[in-house]
Amino acid sequence: MNSNLVITALGKDRPGIVTELSEAILEKGCSIAASRMSVLGGEFALILMINGSARAITAMEQARQTLEQQLDLTIISRATTAHQTLHSLVPYQIEVIAIDHPGIVHHVTQFFADKQINIEEMNTDSYSAPLTGTPMFSLTLIVGLTQETAINPLREQFFDFCDDLNLDVTFNTLQG
Repeated sequence: MNSNLVITALGKDRPGIVTELSEAILEKGCSIAASRMSVLGGEFALILMINGSARAITAMEQARQTLEQQLDLTIISRATTAHQTLHSLVPYQIEVIAIDHPGIVHHVTQFFADKQINIEEMNTDSYSAPLTGTPMFSLTLIVGLTQETAINPLREQFFDFCDDLNLDVTFNTLQG
């Protein structure tokens, strides 16, 4: 039976960092099951879930400090289980674009938290609008909704909420 380990790694961005970390994972007998990576400013940030035998996961956990020194990374790890959902969830992608201002992430995520809707993924970005150079902000969420969720009223409530905050939004299912 496989065990799972979530690893976060943070360090100065440089070529080859993903290769070096993935090689260490492979050498310990583990496999990468899921990952997210980004360069934020001059820093490399990675979160991944690896799996392997209990022995391989233990070896990976024991190698953490050595890997930190060898790869010049800050590494945190935590044992976990495979993601379990109680219901069959339908994934929806929500995209929000607005002139950048503080609180967008908080307000949008609070809307879903108040409705007990779990956010499965979140990505944000700041950029300058073409032509005008206006500071813009984009937020993309993936949420899981139960089959029983009344999607049209939820979508209308969210659109009204976003209109009040002057946020442009799309709200679409990811299943075709």
